[in-house]
Amino acid sequence: MSMEHLDNVAKEIVLLSDSERIQHILSQHWVGYTRAKEILNKLEDLLNHPPTHRMPNLLVVGDTNNGKTVILKRFEKLNEPYIRPEIDGLHYPVLYIQAPPVPDEKKFYNAILDKLFAPYRINDHVDKKQQQVIKLFGKIRLKLLIIDEIHHILAGNTAKQRGFLNMIKYLGNELQIPIACAGTRDAFSAIQSDPQLANRFEPAILNRWKLDDDYFRLLASFEMMLPLKKHSHLTDDDIAIKILSMSEGTIGEIVSLLKTAARQAIESGSEEITLQSLVKVGWIGPSERNKQRLL
Repeated sequence: MSMEHLDNVAKEIVLLSDSERIQHILSQHWVGYTRAKEILNKLEDLLNHPPTHRMPNLLVVGDTNNGKTVILKRFEKLNEPYIRPEIDGLHYPVLYIQAPPVPDEKKFYNAILDKLFAPYRINDHVDKKQQQVIKLFGKIRLKLLIIDEIHHILAGNTAKQRGFLNMIKYLGNELQIPIACAGTRDAFSAIQSDPQLANRFEPAILNRWKLDDDYFRLLASFEMMLPLKKHSHLTDDDIAIKILSMSEGTIGEIVSLLKTAARQAIESGSEEITLQSLVKVGWIGPSERNKQRLL
């Protein structure tokens, strides 16, 4: 049986048992599509930027489930901490952290200290925690701070929002390191509300997918990774259009849909994803799920 539709890793996985193949399908996989690579390159530029009094920053903006967090975590993975004991100890080039559910500076600093396994007193004043974080960042030689889910600041009143934004400005100025934030389009409005931050944060937009060359390349790349014994022809127009419609154009939905369909293809013995199998997969799109939650 020809396996020319698979990449080298999938050619090995396809020889395993059904349960092992399904586990592989359900695990996390990186697909390096064009826009993701562009944003990774922008993050790399920030990481290598020399310290100045006005550091550049990045704001990754996109709809929910459209790949923001996956890209940021990919960059964190590519820049893991390392130790040079014979020279200068621990290097922690990139720190990824989520903004708290509400704009609370103390919770934000607590999350940083927890991630770095640094001891602290829960009731310490926020100013003390701020200084502890700043000293710790210097000690670990932090070069880039990533704050995900920055749109959470909108859950607070105007004063809380302003305080959290001022904290971000202060950290960037004090440490002379770039900051990359990510969030929904509401995050863009939040950052734009502060003229100083608006001038410093370059927006990087993750648009929804559409029927273009990048989308077809994404489907082709994903098919090569799925350990199915038959060629699914995901780039055929009718299947590609169906996937785009069912997923509503976000990469998280596309990936989840294809994983579900691939699992069904193994369990049913068909070993391929077809237009008919997509119809039978029982997929509920994000808009319909939102409607059901409101009922």
